[in-house]
Amino acid sequence: MRKTLRWLLSLVVLIGTMGAAGTTAQAATAAEPAAAADIKDQILGIPGMSLIEEKPYPGYRFFVLNYEQPVDHRQPWKGTFKQRLTLLHKDVSRPSVFFTSGYNVNTNPRRSEPTTIIDGNQVSMEYRFFTPSRPDPANWANLDIWQAASDQHRIFTALKKIYKKNWLATGGSKGGMTATYYERFYPRDMDGVVAYVAPNDVANKEDSAYDRFFAKVGTKECRDRLNAVQREALVRREPLEAKYAAAAAENGWTFSTVGSLDKAYEAVVLDYVWAFWQYSLLVDCASVPAAATATDQEIWDSIDAISGFSAYSDQGLETYTPYYYQAGTQLGSPDIKQPHLGNLSRYGYQPPRNFVPRDIPMTFQPGAMADIDRWVRDNANQMLFVYGQNDPWGAEPFRIGYTARDSHVMIAPGANHGANVAKLLDGEKALATAKILQWAGVAPAATLADTGRAAPLAAPDAELDRRDLEREPQLRP
Repeated sequence: MRKTLRWLLSLVVLIGTMGAAGTTAQAATAAEPAAAADIKDQILGIPGMSLIEEKPYPGYRFFVLNYEQPVDHRQPWKGTFKQRLTLLHKDVSRPSVFFTSGYNVNTNPRRSEPTTIIDGNQVSMEYRFFTPSRPDPANWANLDIWQAASDQHRIFTALKKIYKKNWLATGGSKGGMTATYYERFYPRDMDGVVAYVAPNDVANKEDSAYDRFFAKVGTKECRDRLNAVQREALVRREPLEAKYAAAAAENGWTFSTVGSLDKAYEAVVLDYVWAFWQYSLLVDCASVPAAATATDQEIWDSIDAISGFSAYSDQGLETYTPYYYQAGTQLGSPDIKQPHLGNLSRYGYQPPRNFVPRDIPMTFQPGAMADIDRWVRDNANQMLFVYGQNDPWGAEPFRIGYTARDSHVMIAPGANHGANVAKLLDGEKALATAKILQWAGVAPAATLADTGRAAPLAAPDAELDRRDLEREPQLRP
């Protein structure tokens, strides 16, 4: 009997335990959140977003996407176009960087410097009207800085629902300009802006700052050497243009847009000094030939290597028509004096109108850059501008006024158009890195206590951090 009672008691306890365990399991199941959808499914769940391809990369997901945008954000019912963008996905718990070059988007996995610093996600946008992100038919009046900023705003608004942490905007050159204009028109979107080597041509007809730059950049010996080669190329115009005609025939270059081979040749030659300082360093002066003793081939090779004889052919210009259009309608373009050329120049520094097909109308809007300049001076908030000391495009930089908040302009000594935070002097490099981390909301406690200890959070990656330097035509910043 006692044995039977003990058995019954054990059975009751066992049943109770099993019941409690089952209840606990049910409660745990009910409390456990549903597994988050795959990031690709979340992205493609955004109305208007479609996948072009996904490319594998260790530690990331990388997507090439299309996003449907209004052709005209002021009249969105008047049609749409597909705009390419890429997404380098790290984790939704990390901050994000909105990058644009201001031109075509790179469809290979790449990481901008701010993305490396904050160890975040990166969204990269192709600028409207750069093929294939061009409306068809193309109404060029819809290519302006406000429309492009509105493209960014729509993309950000859509992705912010998934990537809820802080966002920074960045870009270099025209991309730095783009990040700045975006901040001006949509100042509540981003938590910070890092604009690299961004030109600020406030008054298009006042370009003396560039003349002053070229009078003192580098050393006199280097300036004289470059000027001599440039002059010699015009002195030897006849034999060198014969080489140009042969190269054009071989490569299928034509010159309908600029008007003639002669005009294209001079445009390339007049780019020579500017392009050297934009892409080269003072140490590279040693490779510039001595003009007085150089052969025609040596002069040709030096001009071609630095300026690029294909640049002003129809084929060279076609990709960058949207840039030249913007330079001639809003951005402005430099018109420098080159007194060492004397009367050898037939056309002078040619305007962007010469590099856009004549069937595309252009009217310059002088107030566009003045508005941007005023806004940055008075309203900049958590903005960082980085310039290269020897970069011609830094001759007219953005400046910060007294009413700006937590914003900075820094210059990398001896640097060219590739200047970045890593090339700043140690103190400024640490401060810039600390600011980027703080604005992104991921500054470690040690950095908050001492900005001198600021360092990038992501480990270096030679492929992911590789900068694909594309040869930019002269008027293209």
